[in-house]
Amino acid sequence: MTDNAVLRLRAERLARSTRPFIARGNRIRRCQRCLLPLKLCLCATLQPQPAHSRFCLMMYDTEPMKPSNTGRLIADVLPNTLAFGWSRTEAPTELLTLLESEAYQPLVVFPASYASTERRVVSEPDSNGKPPLFIMLDGTWSEARKMFRKSPWLDRFPVISVSLEHLSAYRLREAHASDQYCTAEVATALLGLAGDEMAAQGLNAHFTLFRERYLAGKPHHQCSITAETVESV
Repeated sequence: MTDNAVLRLRAERLARSTRPFIARGNRIRRCQRCLLPLKLCLCATLQPQPAHSRFCLMMYDTEPMKPSNTGRLIADVLPNTLAFGWSRTEAPTELLTLLESEAYQPLVVFPASYASTERRVVSEPDSNGKPPLFIMLDGTWSEARKMFRKSPWLDRFPVISVSLEHLSAYRLREAHASDQYCTAEVATALLGLAGDEMAAQGLNAHFTLFRERYLAGKPHHQCSITAETVESV
């Protein structure tokens, strides 16, 4: 089993739990790495990619344990991805050290419309030679907004806002607006902006396969496929 920061964070979160975490579809026997049904496991298809960019996932509470989470797909493809559990009162020491090192250009990934008027908003990383460190707030939309508002230690860094031209392919959770995309889709676009084309293609392929297998493992999806097949015969 290939280790990464999201898997370690999930193990830590499970170890702290005082009761079992029960996700939707909890009766399905799942691979404990990719969280897909065992018969649809995609672990054997993983193909890590090199990249100039780096990602840091700030994950809301139980997010690492949800089978529908796509932030973990970034860590599958880019093994140097960082992942931390978000706290309103305490920032991760390891991340604060990295932010102070000046080795990267930190960019907070969020829609520009939520940034204050005095905050710098960019549409692509600066061409200053420093690799971008994309800080992604990973949770439901309401959780992501809360993390954006209540993480004062991120306020000094620019916001990078991504507009995807195509409609979101993400149907594992319902978005609240047409301009809200899943974490893996946004990360793919960011890799493209940063010039990491091979990594962008790798992440997009991984997300596409994950989405297909996730939906194939849902009982109602299987029923709809059967009904459509019968109708078309």
